[in-house]
Amino acid sequence: MSMLRKAISFLRHLWAAEDLRNRVLISVGLLVIYRVAAHIPVPGVNLEALRAMFAAGGATFIEMLDMLSGGTIGNFSVMAMGPYPYITAQIILQLLAPIIPGMEQRQREDPQGARRWMERWTYYIAVPMAALQSLSQIGILNAMNVGGAPILEGFGWNLPSVAVIVTMTAGTMFSIWLGELISEYGLRNQGLSLIIFAGIVSSIPGNLIRMITGGTTGLVSLGVYIVVIVAVIFLIIIVQQGRRNIPVMYPGRRIGFRQAMPVRANLPLMVNMAGMIPLIFAGTFISMPSVLAGWIVQAVPDTTNFLNSAAMGVMRFMNGETAGYYIIFFLLVVVFTFFYTDVQFTQANFAENLRRSGAQIPGVTSGEATQKYLTRVMRRITFPGAFFLGFVAILPFLVGLVVDLGTNRSSLMITSSGLLIVVGVVRELYFTLEAELKLRGYDESLLVK
Repeated sequence: MSMLRKAISFLRHLWAAEDLRNRVLISVGLLVIYRVAAHIPVPGVNLEALRAMFAAGGATFIEMLDMLSGGTIGNFSVMAMGPYPYITAQIILQLLAPIIPGMEQRQREDPQGARRWMERWTYYIAVPMAALQSLSQIGILNAMNVGGAPILEGFGWNLPSVAVIVTMTAGTMFSIWLGELISEYGLRNQGLSLIIFAGIVSSIPGNLIRMITGGTTGLVSLGVYIVVIVAVIFLIIIVQQGRRNIPVMYPGRRIGFRQAMPVRANLPLMVNMAGMIPLIFAGTFISMPSVLAGWIVQAVPDTTNFLNSAAMGVMRFMNGETAGYYIIFFLLVVVFTFFYTDVQFTQANFAENLRRSGAQIPGVTSGEATQKYLTRVMRRITFPGAFFLGFVAILPFLVGLVVDLGTNRSSLMITSSGLLIVVGVVRELYFTLEAELKLRGYDESLLVK
């Protein structure tokens, strides 16, 4: 009851703060616009062939992308790619920063200018990436729909096909624009997170209805669905809250003729510093063979040709129905977690920041020795975080080995991977709103510390 009273008090104070309430309402309105646009299909798409392919099942990879995009691939919406090309462009630039000397020097000398430069180039890179990803999605869907009518009739190097690619690219940029509007006029710095969050959450009611009406298998799936949701949320909160506190001594301030005692503090290092990024990046990387295979199938339609047969074999292997696919996915997630954490940690440059403030870790020399010590500790605590993300990525396959979920296995994709995004967005959103309310006199907290 105490938690319920705090929740009611939080919502009452949130509604009473007029400016904050208006920001919440603006955010909700922009999300409604996004969800309406998500139901507008691409011109020329054969919706009957697309729905028949999804009804036939056997393409877990495509079903996972459909659920993470909020069902936009299921009706081949103009928003089918969402803001993911923009996020991929961000990741690429972040990974290139420590590799290219000019970018690294710019970040050291002018962090604000470097951030604006990277934001501008992220937009530039997102446009061609969206065009390439739209071409890839069309090729994969047409190639997987073997024996059925083409998803897009006559797709090739012609004006209607160019119009389709331009339309899908424009849909991606529109979703990014809506996210920027939310960040500016709605909830600050939450735009793209809320866009992705809305897409993921929108698929949950349909999954539940399908399981409830799916007979015995559906009810079993529903039970597993609920258990997995509770367990994954519990694990996500534990891992996301995980910290390793490094003791740090700050020099005492001189007051008159007296020197104050050094101040003892902690430098918290997160167990999962990379967040959801390794899952997104690993998913993009593992989809590349399917993309190339889809292009080969389109270019060589003769089923007796060796290239066509090899490409179809790759697509069957990478469609999410084999153990090999999940083993590769697990390893990619683990590797990218370590890699992305190393990049982020190097860019943060904790050792240099401590040196500038005169702080020091007890027993560790300032400068390079501190950076090596912190890097060693960071890699050690990243180990459980990396394997946790890998476990989340392959959870549907592991559950499917124990329980026969039939066609509902793909629903667990959203339960595992999607929940990592959902829980992270909800936590960050709550902390943001709580900080805003504290500035207005609100001093209660929903979270149990």
